[in-house]
Amino acid sequence: MRKLFTALTLGLAAAAAAHAQAWPAKPVTLLVPFPAGGSTDMIARTLGAKLQEKLGGAFIVDNKAGAGGTVGAAQAKRAAPDGYTIFVSSLGPFVIGPHLVKGVQYDPLKDFDYITVAVQAPNILAVRADSPYKSLADVIKFQKANPEKMTFASAGNGTSDHLTAELFWQETGTKGTHIPYKGGAPAMTDHLGGQVDATFMNINTGMPHIKAGKIRPLAITSSKRSPLLPDVPTMEELGYKGVTVYSWQAFAAPKGLPADIKAKFRDAVIAGLNDPTVKAKLLDLGFEIVANTPEQFTAFQAAEFARWKKVIEVGKITAD
Repeated sequence: MRKLFTALTLGLAAAAAAHAQAWPAKPVTLLVPFPAGGSTDMIARTLGAKLQEKLGGAFIVDNKAGAGGTVGAAQAKRAAPDGYTIFVSSLGPFVIGPHLVKGVQYDPLKDFDYITVAVQAPNILAVRADSPYKSLADVIKFQKANPEKMTFASAGNGTSDHLTAELFWQETGTKGTHIPYKGGAPAMTDHLGGQVDATFMNINTGMPHIKAGKIRPLAITSSKRSPLLPDVPTMEELGYKGVTVYSWQAFAAPKGLPADIKAKFRDAVIAGLNDPTVKAKLLDLGFEIVANTPEQFTAFQAAEFARWKKVIEVGKITAD
């Protein structure tokens, strides 16, 4: 019996090793729940090229947009947990969409194996360069004296810039007026054109316009100052610790991903993130490398889920 047990154990170990070595034996789909050209798509394509170098095989980006990313998330959940469908998404489908979109076809707390948060990026409170608001204090003072008079653009209901504004109002006891757009591009166009007063844009969206002198950053939602904007204070520095916010992009898989494939894939993602050319490009765009463990990502996901649920409920925010 002892010999039989030993043989079985060795056989299982050998099979697991062979399984890990065999993967990927066919193309792997990196399912992105947003249109091509955005930040999440860029992360998937940039790292997809490095995954091919590290692991061999082919990594193909498949964009399945709709309903704030929840359509793609539902498709990812239904895929086989065999390592040939990897879900690459921002925080929206993981921690925001389920609170806003009725009837989502997945449970973000139960239906995925979390692999790693790849990168994160803060938002910046920005106004036009010719705006009368020179500081965060100016903005808060005006809003307290004129509730709902100051307008804030966003890329749409439930987006990171929208919810950051809502969180900002809740934490500062102020209230502006949210102006949702169908995407970041039209929101930026109207902001630059003077149709709205301010916005909480993602740093990588705002940097080109800041460098061009078209917009003025007043505060950043990171835990420490960004090396790209060393003169811009954090919300925490200015007394609003609760407005520390990051947008993030992460890798997950349908529940049941074999542990050996998960480890192999994560190791390749981390190696890709630390590739000198990739790392320099991401840092230059304002992203911060996270590269956490599956356990850390799982805990982070749960905390973010609860945080944004509260913001949405207190603000009585809907997707309409």
